[in-house]
Amino acid sequence: MPIALPAKKSLTLEAARLMAAAAEATAAKNGWKVVIAVVDDGGHALLVHRLDGTQSSSVPTAMGKARSAVAYKRPTRILEEMINKGRYSFLSAGGDPVALQGGLPIEVEGQLVGGIGVSGVKASDDEIIAQAGLDALRDALA
Repeated sequence: MPIALPAKKSLTLEAARLMAAAAEATAAKNGWKVVIAVVDDGGHALLVHRLDGTQSSSVPTAMGKARSAVAYKRPTRILEEMINKGRYSFLSAGGDPVALQGGLPIEVEGQLVGGIGVSGVKASDDEIIAQAGLDALRDALA
């Protein structure tokens, strides 16, 4: 009996670079020093971009935000809100989630292809930077 496998989209280094450039432009415009991380649908690094002067602790945080956005298929802001609203049991979730705003899943035509995470400034500003990267990809694919 023949089977059919679904066609799977994948994120490329070129796409990650495009997203990072747009995210960096937004950070630079605001004078924000951040780390921008883009991962594939398995949470593996495609690009980690640390702007000059950004604290080193933002490297694993940005990576964790991007990976968590992939693992939970939602913005990491949702995870942070869950905990802030009293769902402390989420802290025992497996996989080392980073429940801080600033990570966004990357979807193309309804398929999860990766995640982008930003760390270095206020978490809500991290998400603004990540969204700029996501918007640039969407514009390029339009």
